[in-house]
Amino acid sequence: MKKLFLLFILFVSFSFANQSILILNSYHKGYEFSDSIINAMEKEFYKNHNLDVNILYMDAKRITSKEYFQNLKNLYEVQLKNINFDLVITVDRFAYDFVLDNYSSMFKNTPVLTVGIENFFKENAKKNQLEKISALIEKRDLLGNIHLIQRAIPTLENLYIVNDISANAQHTEPLIQEAIEKHNKRYNLIYYRAKNLEELKEKFSKKDENSAILFVRFYKDIDGHLNKNQEIGEFIKFSKLPVFITDSIFVNSGAFGGKIVDLNSFGKKSALMALDILYNSNYEIEVFKDFTYVFDEQKIKEFLIFPSSLVDKYSLVNKSQTFYDRHKGFINFVFTISPLLILLIIGLFRNIYLRKQVEKDLRQRIEFDAVLLNAIESPIFWQDENDVIIDSNNKFCSFLNLPSKDIYGHKLDNFKKNNNALTINRVLEKYKKNSEQNSQFSFRTNSNEKKIYFIKQAVYCDSKTKKTGIVTIFTDITKEKQIELEKEKNQQFIIQQSKLAEIGEIFSSIAHQWKSPLVEITTIAQESFYNSNLAISEDESYVKDIMTQVNYMNNTINDFQNFIMPSNKKRVFNAKEAINSMLEIVSHNIKYNYITVKVDVKDNTNLEVYGFRNEFMQSILNIVNNAKDALQKNDLKNRKLFIYFFNEKENLVIKIEDNAGGIKESNLRKIFKPYYSTKKEGHGIGLYMAKMIIEDKMNGKIMVKNEKEGASFEIVLESIK
Repeated sequence: MKKLFLLFILFVSFSFANQSILILNSYHKGYEFSDSIINAMEKEFYKNHNLDVNILYMDAKRITSKEYFQNLKNLYEVQLKNINFDLVITVDRFAYDFVLDNYSSMFKNTPVLTVGIENFFKENAKKNQLEKISALIEKRDLLGNIHLIQRAIPTLENLYIVNDISANAQHTEPLIQEAIEKHNKRYNLIYYRAKNLEELKEKFSKKDENSAILFVRFYKDIDGHLNKNQEIGEFIKFSKLPVFITDSIFVNSGAFGGKIVDLNSFGKKSALMALDILYNSNYEIEVFKDFTYVFDEQKIKEFLIFPSSLVDKYSLVNKSQTFYDRHKGFINFVFTISPLLILLIIGLFRNIYLRKQVEKDLRQRIEFDAVLLNAIESPIFWQDENDVIIDSNNKFCSFLNLPSKDIYGHKLDNFKKNNNALTINRVLEKYKKNSEQNSQFSFRTNSNEKKIYFIKQAVYCDSKTKKTGIVTIFTDITKEKQIELEKEKNQQFIIQQSKLAEIGEIFSSIAHQWKSPLVEITTIAQESFYNSNLAISEDESYVKDIMTQVNYMNNTINDFQNFIMPSNKKRVFNAKEAINSMLEIVSHNIKYNYITVKVDVKDNTNLEVYGFRNEFMQSILNIVNNAKDALQKNDLKNRKLFIYFFNEKENLVIKIEDNAGGIKESNLRKIFKPYYSTKKEGHGIGLYMAKMIIEDKMNGKIMVKNEKEGASFEIVLESIK
């Protein structure tokens, strides 16, 4: 009898040993809805059943075109040509529709179980000659959730049902319309379909104690963009309204909770129906009704809505852990372990601790040395006695733009195609010949930034191997050099101001001496007129002419005195007015050299700038004087100087052009350098000071180039609004 029973068991086992199932997933791997269902089915299949399960992914969330489904059919015809399945399981609508459309050509006479769809019509299956059909319908309980929300928020005024604009949403709409028709009109039930997730976030970004959201789905934007679960979860988590859900996908994403379809339970139920088909040929159409109530404990605290007043049986997620929950395993271990083992464990822990501590100290030391070395901004590398690189920090690797593995074990002159390595090698060769004279060098980084480095080398000796080598450190001194240069420029500026101040004081003394004779001349002229007994008025006499000339001389002295004195501080001034004042001072020099000056201001030009007014005038004077000297070589009738003012973006642009024939190309790049002059008696400081005042002191820009008839200086300054 026992033998017969064993033979029967073996017969049953072998009868189903080769049974195979094809699971056709409407979506891609990683899509949580279908993956949760399939994972639950697989767990049930592999418990005590010898089944061959194959899964194909259609990716219909991303692509739904007819061309795509036709290509998918062609692929599956080749892929499944010689395979016969005992059961085809379709997950959601796209897979089911695909099987219906291609049943007679690809799956004929094969039983089909469709799961996850919301609407099922047996007539469609019969039209496609599909008789062996079963279905587990996933019908969300929207009305149940609406009633739950009504009880949760007695003051409810607005309930938003959120759904997307995808093809799947069309199958949920009948349930939504049914809910809208059946609600009690005591509040507004709003079917809300946003264009995209950003609009949805904006809509519910403000708190409203009398509103709530019933979230159905929002996987696709109006433009077809597929939203990830993480992105949808962020919207749910940060919504200022409580979000109620209908399935378990977003249970742990910050939703308040709701009456949900648990996808793991749904998948398990699907697997049991599949096994019933395989073993008993039992075909049924069922609606999944094993709903569960799940709520988020943190959201309960946030919105002060308590599930115990709504339903009798529910589960919580995101619960606050007690001390016992956090240390449950350890506490149980302490109370159950045998006292005889405690001493042994303590000794073992002590040995392990000491060993780990030694390892930790050693590892920390190694890591500390590496971190310390790599934290140093200076490139550092080691060479042995044969100039082979044996170690370096990360900064040196970046210096050569090479990974460390390509550097170690090589000499610098081995990198024939690496310009940085060749440059460093040449610099070190010069350093070896004369370390004091060649201790600094300029270097262009990979981002084309100019840096200045200081070289320092030291000899080291390995205490174990007794081998010697050289450590080279390149210290970045770019900022220090820039500070030195800035100090030098400031010193020159101060010296220049000091010279101008001295000249101003001298001129003030001279002006004071000149003004006294001018007063005397005025007095003498008036006395002479009144003593002459002429029968004419003072306005018609020579006294008027004398007074006019005296006033002119007095005003000229005052203008020149103001011009020659250095500015005390920066201020806002009108650039055109400043240049006009400068031209007034040198007008006679311009006039007697037969030079025509034309000043042109474009309409609506903002002429206000911020800086040193007198120094700015002196800078322009240097340019004008250079132009005057060049124009003196031209014909008397053809000496012209143009000054243009216009705005470009938010800047004031001043162009000063002449028709003196231009500057030699070889001199263009040098004219702003200190002590460079093309004149025999020139000092080469004028244009250099002009550049320093415009660029360093007024944050502007000065440039020069040759135009058709002569040189063109362009000054760019920031306009003041």
